[in-house]
Amino acid sequence: METIKPFVDFALSWYWVPLAILYIGVISAILIENRNPTKTIAWILVIIFIPFIGLILYYFFGQKFVKVQKIKKINKQQALRLEKQWELLDPLMESFIQDIHAEIGDLSKVFRLMKRERLSSPTLDNDVRLLVNGEEKFEALKDDLRAAKHSIHMEYYIFQPDHVGLDILNILEEKAAEGVVVRLVVDSFGSPDLVKYMRRAKDSRIDFHAFLPVTFTSLANSNYRNHRKIVVVDGKVGYIGGINISDRYSNTSANRKAAYWRDISLRIEGLAINMLQINFWSSWNQTDGAPFLLEDGYLHMIRMHKESSGDAGVGFVSSDPASVGPYNMEAMLIAIGEANQHVRLCTPYYIPSEELERALIVAAASGVKVELMIPSTSDSYFVQHASFSFLKPLLERGVEVLLYKKGFLHAKTMTVDGKLTFIGTVNLDIRSFYINYEIAAVVSDTSLCLQTERLFDLDKLDCDVLTLEDWMNRPRWKRGVDSVCRLMAPLL
Repeated sequence: METIKPFVDFALSWYWVPLAILYIGVISAILIENRNPTKTIAWILVIIFIPFIGLILYYFFGQKFVKVQKIKKINKQQALRLEKQWELLDPLMESFIQDIHAEIGDLSKVFRLMKRERLSSPTLDNDVRLLVNGEEKFEALKDDLRAAKHSIHMEYYIFQPDHVGLDILNILEEKAAEGVVVRLVVDSFGSPDLVKYMRRAKDSRIDFHAFLPVTFTSLANSNYRNHRKIVVVDGKVGYIGGINISDRYSNTSANRKAAYWRDISLRIEGLAINMLQINFWSSWNQTDGAPFLLEDGYLHMIRMHKESSGDAGVGFVSSDPASVGPYNMEAMLIAIGEANQHVRLCTPYYIPSEELERALIVAAASGVKVELMIPSTSDSYFVQHASFSFLKPLLERGVEVLLYKKGFLHAKTMTVDGKLTFIGTVNLDIRSFYINYEIAAVVSDTSLCLQTERLFDLDKLDCDVLTLEDWMNRPRWKRGVDSVCRLMAPLL
């Protein structure tokens, strides 16, 4: 013991030196990344004021790991593979955008963003159907799955092997046994139970893969999650929205134990399905699944039943951790900036970027009626309080904030001037804009807008209007917790 005592004393006296070097190195790395200044400051504060734990949090959730560079490389490769197709479609896309502009004016700039950034080919003559809550979506989805003849592609953040999930899995197994190609991708972090279930299902005919598997050696990459919900059947019918596969999303499920769940999904038929198929293909190429070609049967250049076609203009805005820009946020900013009458938003999580917050405030200050609906009670304590810290500036400038109290509001929608509707997986928070894999359908269709706004009006009957006076009269300790949670807002 005497021989090692000097070394112990030395370590106890000078331990702060390597620790200080480590802290300086980490903080320097954060600064060199040139990320958003607000997020930079937030991470530095966490690292300084939460010793050791702050470093661990940054390692797991803050770094831009090699994974992002790999995603960028994949994105570039896939863009090159589609280069010729984009060039061939350019005249047709331009024609569609001009027709959409004739209907909705400068709101069509959102579709031009899709074209210029090669996010999606805007299309016309699509049928769109609004599906309210899981009880409507699951029945329609199961009917379409049972009718599949060629292929079924599904991509979900949460897919639970519960009553609803097993029903759908059984249909998928039956269709696979009939010779239909069934590919299923789920996020490994959001669907751990299904990942375990499928590992045990040795005789399954479903081509199943977990997206970005989380293992001990890849824990640091667990920050990047696939939050998308996509279904494509036979390359002709598609689903998108906020509804995952789980009993929790159906208010009529016999096994459901949670509170009322308010959500929304969109069923689409038409040329737009080609772009939804390409988005699934892009995700599939980032798994270990065997590559497949986008050939006949997966893409359709003409409608199979022109006599029943709708007239909706549809495009998709997708983003991921390696996107050149926060495309979903940018699309929303364009639409909000072009609004003349009203903007109505639903989101379960409101932790806005500075750009989105300012856009809503400026719109309201200029005379546009801006309504924001969020849950009265969130499923996350930190998010609840962080969200409330962002509401005061909105209330001060005329934004109407509605607190949904019937249950949990999980819908992610925005309507603008009764002309443009956003429905997808995108929450109004930093994570959805910058970190997760997300996708939203942007639809130009007066009928869909009317349905979405009627639903919004019905939901308002189950809301309390939050006034500035109400916000100010909240207990000081709650407002204090709001402020503390707000410091972590860029990290949530």
